[in-house]
Amino acid sequence: MRSITRLNLQYAHRFLNYEGEAQYLHGHSGTLTIEVEGDVDARTGFVYPCNSIKNIAWSYLKNFDHALILQQEDPLLQPLLDVYVQQGIRDGAPTNTTIGLPIDTELAKAYPECRLVVVKKVATCENLIEIFYDLLKDKFNIKKMTFASADNCASMEF
Repeated sequence: MRSITRLNLQYAHRFLNYEGEAQYLHGHSGTLTIEVEGDVDARTGFVYPCNSIKNIAWSYLKNFDHALILQQEDPLLQPLLDVYVQQGIRDGAPTNTTIGLPIDTELAKAYPECRLVVVKKVATCENLIEIFYDLLKDKFNIKKMTFASADNCASMEF
């Protein structure tokens, strides 16, 4: 049996070394579906309460919501940070209230104070699933993740 929950993310990114529209900065609405497998708890009736899955996952994934996702070698990264320093928002602004738990892994580093995530690989649906799974694999018995962004979608079973 599986408990399934969905989280919605709004983000912007671009693909380095890509020929086509995705080489430009652009935004997406994405939906991450997490399937957690286990036995149904006779007391609660759930494998894992969906609200709990959502709350735990969101504590990390909100770093990606309304954020810019750039590859670590993107030449836009340093100028962007410089502009944020000039504007006095590099270390956060009072209006930035969506700050997730720290992320600093082999795959990604979040800068929640400036709505930025730096990734090692291009931010495709496939690679984002890898990042999301890496962040959450120790929290739940995840059996499948699906990430849909615009007309693009990827799914992985674990």
